[in-house]
Amino acid sequence: MRPAVSREIRLRERPVGLPTAETFEMAEAPVAEIKEGQFLVRNIWMSVDPYMRGRMMDRRSYVAPFEVGQPLAGGCVGQVVESKHDRYRAGDYVLGMNGWREYWITSGAGVGKIDPKLAPIQAHLGVLGMPGLTAYAGLLKVGALKEGESVFVSGAAGAVGSVVCQIAKAKGARVVGSTGSAEKAAWLKSEAGADEAINYRDAGDLTKAVAKALPEGIDVYFENVGGAHFDAALANMKDFGRIVVCGMISQYNATSAEPGPSNLGLVIPRRLRIQGFIVTDHADLRDQFLADMGGWIGQGKLKWRETVVEGLDKAPEAFLGLFRGDNLGKMLVKVGPDAVV
Repeated sequence: MRPAVSREIRLRERPVGLPTAETFEMAEAPVAEIKEGQFLVRNIWMSVDPYMRGRMMDRRSYVAPFEVGQPLAGGCVGQVVESKHDRYRAGDYVLGMNGWREYWITSGAGVGKIDPKLAPIQAHLGVLGMPGLTAYAGLLKVGALKEGESVFVSGAAGAVGSVVCQIAKAKGARVVGSTGSAEKAAWLKSEAGADEAINYRDAGDLTKAVAKALPEGIDVYFENVGGAHFDAALANMKDFGRIVVCGMISQYNATSAEPGPSNLGLVIPRRLRIQGFIVTDHADLRDQFLADMGGWIGQGKLKWRETVVEGLDKAPEAFLGLFRGDNLGKMLVKVGPDAVV
């Protein structure tokens, strides 16, 4: 049944520094009748991700900024409730980029069907979705990981980092992850298979902690955090090591320029390669990614955790929780019931 209105969360103002509750506002929008070739989706799950902070700024980037007064957007999984499209029917589960709202209408562009028998539908926002593909492409293509190498991962208990650790182990690497709590460090070793886990809040000198965990050095550093982690990794890289720059969450809310690494000059004598990347550059890997991930999941080599917040109105708090380190694994918002069709 088509609702009269859909609740949505809009960008109320562009934040300076860490966003606050006032950055967002809840609003209602009418739900139009669908036309031929369209279908209506009711969201069940939505994703909050660190990259969304960059889209709140009015600047040129690889993706357009959010507009003030308009609904935010991001990954979502929902169910078709009404359709006039020849490839989608009521009851189908779909993946799209129209999160932060309850309902949306589409002609199908940028939308894909989900098989609910493959995995829980929300896994397509995490381990089988953008974070999983980010980990896979970053580690294996950009980082060119080889069997027997050593890998250091910052933000290792997050949505991307936790998958990086497990893919690296499946590929025969020695893995050390850094995270911000004893609970997360324990999970990295007991469930994610990391050889060592560093709680950076209690580690003291991070450079020395990394050197102790990887005394022969780092072949591949997967960067999610920046700051002191980048410094520590540079100090411990092997010759011809690769630094894969996925994110730098420690700097996303900075209001002034952060100081650069004091030891960046090590790039020259150690002949290091530093490369940033965007997951959409590697969409061609998706079929192989799903095949490999399905195999590793079936073999018990890949596990995942989710941190779930209930209710669309709680989405801003879930987003802010990313910067406090509230999440273990993927941070998700449960927008509505699992099925109504």
